[in-house]
Amino acid sequence: MSWQVYVDEHLLCDIEGQRLTAAAILGHDGSVWAQSDAFPQVKPEEITGIINDFDEPGSLAPTGLYIGGAKYMVIQGEPGAIIRGKKGAGGATIKKTNLSLVIGLYEEPMTHGQCNIVVERLADYLLEQSF
Repeated sequence: MSWQVYVDEHLLCDIEGQRLTAAAILGHDGSVWAQSDAFPQVKPEEITGIINDFDEPGSLAPTGLYIGGAKYMVIQGEPGAIIRGKKGAGGATIKKTNLSLVIGLYEEPMTHGQCNIVVERLADYLLEQSF
């Protein structure tokens, strides 16, 4: 199965009538494994900031989480495992696996909880498969 199938069928799936607006699976170095058409171009310094926050939880809180130049306020996550961000009527969830970052972006009426479920379910599966 290609990585794109994981984005198209698992991250962009329908959950309670809602879908993520954009999603991607990236390597820890920022390389794109797969992404939706609407996923923004991520800058190397944004990936560095994300990886640093996984290594040093809370490091993004003062400056914010940036994805594709958009700033998200960092909200409650799981130190070393999940970063969550809020921006206006939407937000982001990022879960780190052994080799990748699974990222989901959403806008209302999807809720943050629904975004979390979709992203974390796929990331947990990849972790079980040693990815």
